[in-house]
Amino acid sequence: MPISHHPDRPPRNFYGRRRGKHLRDSQEVYLDQDLAALSPGAVDWETNPKRHALDLNALFGGREVWLEIGFGGGEHMVHQARLNPQIGIIGCEPYINGVAMLLGKIRRAGVDNLRVHPGDARDIFDVLPAASIAKAFLLYPDPWPKTRHHRRRFVTAEYLAPLARILKPGAEFRVATDIPDYVRQTCEQVPLQGFDRDRARQDDLHRPWDDWISTRYEQKALREGRVPHYLSFRRQA
Repeated sequence: MPISHHPDRPPRNFYGRRRGKHLRDSQEVYLDQDLAALSPGAVDWETNPKRHALDLNALFGGREVWLEIGFGGGEHMVHQARLNPQIGIIGCEPYINGVAMLLGKIRRAGVDNLRVHPGDARDIFDVLPAASIAKAFLLYPDPWPKTRHHRRRFVTAEYLAPLARILKPGAEFRVATDIPDYVRQTCEQVPLQGFDRDRARQDDLHRPWDDWISTRYEQKALREGRVPHYLSFRRQA
């Protein structure tokens, strides 16, 4: 279920859609039957009003933990879960239709190393312990193309500072986008929050990672003639 409102919660603006026009009957079933068991309970203000940290050992049995911010339809998240059964992955996505799509993919794939937060990534940042995440993904985020909306992009201090807090020293932060100006802002803003650009990849912006799977958003970009960019950063010690 989406994050509950709480009077002590810091006020935050949220931009974007929470729900599309229609969910299939099967997707409603996934949400009703599967979401609660896969949601990290400590994110909810009603059950965790003091914002106690998530117990990642209890959640994933001591596995290393990765984070995907805005997983879209969930293709990449399930792909990584299959490739890395020894890893636990938390995904955040406020668009409930995308959450329902992911839950269907989890059922079909039979993976058990995923947890799902159907809401704002900042809610997860609030309850993750410092230096607890070994890798983070930001894949085809909302580009907010108008100049006056650039402050809504994820690659601003409002999001990057808490992300830096939860990443382990040396943790990788991957960003994929088809928007050149998003590349510009990413390369300007991410290093300001304690990250170094991965020099091994600096001269090859258009080469995907070896374990990459092309998502529905990337396929749409390619059909419309836009070129993907893949950036990697490392959290400083």
